[in-house]
Amino acid sequence: MSYDIEYPNFSHSEYSRKLAEKYGYNDWMISRFLKFIPNTKLLLEYVEKNKSSHAEYIRANNLKIDSISLKKRLVEKGYLLKDTILKEVFKIDMTRNVNNPNSDKKTNLTTIGSTLEYLKGYYYIQDLSSCIAVDELEINEKDSTTVLDMAASPGGKTSFIAQKMNNKGNIIACEPNRKRIPSLLFNLSRCGVKNTTIFNISGEDAEKLGIKFDRVLLDAPCSCEGIITKDETRKKSRDLKDIEICSIKQKKLIQSAFQVLKPNGKMVYCTCSFAPEENEMVVDELMRNNGDNDLELEPVKYGNDGLTEYDNRQFDKDLRYTKRLYPHIHHTNGFFIAKLRKKK
Repeated sequence: MSYDIEYPNFSHSEYSRKLAEKYGYNDWMISRFLKFIPNTKLLLEYVEKNKSSHAEYIRANNLKIDSISLKKRLVEKGYLLKDTILKEVFKIDMTRNVNNPNSDKKTNLTTIGSTLEYLKGYYYIQDLSSCIAVDELEINEKDSTTVLDMAASPGGKTSFIAQKMNNKGNIIACEPNRKRIPSLLFNLSRCGVKNTTIFNISGEDAEKLGIKFDRVLLDAPCSCEGIITKDETRKKSRDLKDIEICSIKQKKLIQSAFQVLKPNGKMVYCTCSFAPEENEMVVDELMRNNGDNDLELEPVKYGNDGLTEYDNRQFDKDLRYTKRLYPHIHHTNGFFIAKLRKKK
């Protein structure tokens, strides 16, 4: 069973119009946000306040250095690092010096992407939300695991998967855009990744590899509404047609991911979009097409519960196990994460 996207009748109001005008968004986008984003006005205020200094995170690359040693090295250089919910990930504040964290004066520290430690591959600049998605794959080096990363470039998630596996097992990294492969190769090399093979193919063609996988990560191409703090052009550069195009592509990719997953294997589907058409609706359609006997949703640990309804459309009740991350609540990119298991 499949259904086309049916967009809601947006309830344009004087309130949504004023918010859109004040913060520089298209009215249709704010009208949608008001339907499913908690405290939308706080989100808009957060984006406006942090548009030039959004939260930045680094992930320690334990293939080369342990997390505690990395933190010590960077703190000694004057960076202020804060622990997060993941032991490998630190929030970094470039505006304050660790020796005087209460000072409002900016430091003269070099950018976090220019340190010797970065060039040596001791860490990767990566948002906490992306790291949570990889963590939800539940990978460890004790398993002889075969993993598929369906949209791998530029390599942040792939290298974190390799780190989780301690360079054991096998990772297949798909990248359809040949021009993006050099950056993927560079980052995997910089981070000391040795268990990964790159294929210049679309994730939709994963079945042609003739391999079944224990884990599949699908960080799907999306409209990127969730990275507005980093890219203000997203306020007006997208329209509903872009969401529709992405949703159609995502439904093909997630079905391909499910097909190459081993029985009892796990798959994580994620996007950096707020749009239900790219998130819950994609997962809900996969469940409709394959049935309760074939797959189940498992709870994601961090974030706000996913939507179980949207504009009078009811989703599978287990969509509550998916999670949404919001910049103004979780201080990450806007993100959606779903974890699915293929039943035996």
